[in-house]
Amino acid sequence: MTGATGKQGGATARRLLAAGRPVRAVVRDTTAPAALALCAAGAELARGDFDDPASLPSALEGASALFAVPPVAYGPAGTDVEREFVRGRALADAAAAAGVGHVVFTGIASTRDGLAAAEGKERTEHYLRERIRLVTVLRPVRFMSNFLASWDIGMDGIVDGVHRHVFPPDEPVQVIALEDIAEFAALAFDDPDRFAGRTLELAGDAPTPAQAVAAITEATGTTVRYEQLTHDEAAALSPEIAHVREGWAAGARWHADIEVLRVVHPGLRTFADWLAESGATALRTGFLSPQVPSVQAG
Repeated sequence: MTGATGKQGGATARRLLAAGRPVRAVVRDTTAPAALALCAAGAELARGDFDDPASLPSALEGASALFAVPPVAYGPAGTDVEREFVRGRALADAAAAAGVGHVVFTGIASTRDGLAAAEGKERTEHYLRERIRLVTVLRPVRFMSNFLASWDIGMDGIVDGVHRHVFPPDEPVQVIALEDIAEFAALAFDDPDRFAGRTLELAGDAPTPAQAVAAITEATGTTVRYEQLTHDEAAALSPEIAHVREGWAAGARWHADIEVLRVVHPGLRTFADWLAESGATALRTGFLSPQVPSVQAG
């Protein structure tokens, strides 16, 4: 699997290891702390670098299935779509050369009108389908754990008791727990014929931002409020963020069918479930202070 030292890949690696499945994590640096933690948990490590395509076939040799997190690339103007696709193409070619029969590819949620900064991921999806016999695509919405995020980009996370984002405060925003992305990946690996060719838009709940911060306040005992970024504030952060805000203002919305997903995965977490299971503790002990609510990088 790729991306095992990241959020989605890490959750999926833990889920598969807990089920007794063998996991080989393709990492750039096998001595990095996150890679060593995976190894300690039972994963096999293999060195592979998307920018060194020759390193990938040996890393995938003998694998029958692959969990692929798209290798994002950034440039001065934001997402480098061409470089992202070149990386994704290299992974697809290596998987095909290694005889991988099933790929579970995780991208980014779409909207009904196609709004998403995801051209590189979409091109990689199509290329994978041309090269691999069985492909399952997962498209998760915003992570519930983004409330734990660093505020380096000027939004997400919580700083001084304030959570800021582009969404209107009183309109539902779909969210998903990382653990549930891992559950759907595990379901796909367990029954590849059932999930092959399918694209699953993934969400577990849809609280409004105002409801989300109210739930955090109740669960942690620390007051948190929400502020929507203005257009100028979003544009100052990046053109991509401004584009998303404009699309949302025009009515673009993610469209995962949560009730159908819950039939497939009955344990699908609501936002309240995530808070009760891990989110509130992480916020309370690592990110929020009753005296001076704040988020630290992490």
